[in-house]
Amino acid sequence: MTRKVAVVGMGHVGATVAHYLVAGGFTDDLALYDTNEAKVQADALDLRDAMANLPFHTNLTVNDDSQLADCDVVVSALGKSKLVDTPDHDRFAEFKFTRTQVPLVAKKLVDNGFHGKLVDVTNPCDVITSMYQKLTGLPKEHVMGTGTLLDSARMRARVGEALKVDSRSVDGFNLGEHGNSQFTAWSTVRVLGKPLLDLVKERNLDLASLEERARQGGYLVYKGKKYTNYGVATAAVRLTNALLSDSRTVMPVSNYRAEYGTYLSYPAVVGRDGVVEQLQLDLTADEQEKLATSAKYIKERLQAEEERAAKGE
Repeated sequence: MTRKVAVVGMGHVGATVAHYLVAGGFTDDLALYDTNEAKVQADALDLRDAMANLPFHTNLTVNDDSQLADCDVVVSALGKSKLVDTPDHDRFAEFKFTRTQVPLVAKKLVDNGFHGKLVDVTNPCDVITSMYQKLTGLPKEHVMGTGTLLDSARMRARVGEALKVDSRSVDGFNLGEHGNSQFTAWSTVRVLGKPLLDLVKERNLDLASLEERARQGGYLVYKGKKYTNYGVATAAVRLTNALLSDSRTVMPVSNYRAEYGTYLSYPAVVGRDGVVEQLQLDLTADEQEKLATSAKYIKERLQAEEERAAKGE
């Protein structure tokens, strides 16, 4: 079975996603798209040159809309990261750009008969994921965002560092918005199979500090090089591979939760048919309140955007 993926937006994130897919041999056909023709053509040439030293071959196309029809997965990585250079590092700062570009991409997907799965990396992730679903008409379970898959990884890394264990020995989730209203659900965190909350006093852990360091991880990376790419691209490729391979992996991705009436990050089982099952966590009352607050924030921002669009602003 041929695996076919498209990456829309070949900036720092999109190019890293494309390279990871090619270097890992994760797709047979890769379609690349960007409004900067010279940039995307250069990326394609660079990737073809890299293949001579790789054990895999990937067929590449550039800005060929007809390729979208039979893509298994489309990754939306368009954005303008310099807009996020604000004191609070609010991902909604990119909205002034992405809200104009996403409808164009969605129309292209519809016009070319795309009927696969859509992975959104574009910020603000939860709102843009919702926009893509509404504009394309694809089933909600077929449209998802990377959401807090990256934020949860950052949390696991910080906890691992604090306890001197590999981050892959830490399980648990950041929930809600991929943005400033997210939070770490500490009741879900396990280290080497043990509840982290049982270790707080014993190891003198400052959970508030760990949570803030995880939340601000993207800003710290951005501050140093004015963009982020490796962490979020890895999350996008992991999600893409779960879709391609039908791995049915539990991931805290941005998916539509009917009880909150919005897309937000919450653990879901991801396989070839998209979100095949939604988990139900046993959260504390405080965590439930934080999740509801984050959901309300996402819905209000989306509603405000829809009202602006209706007015033609």
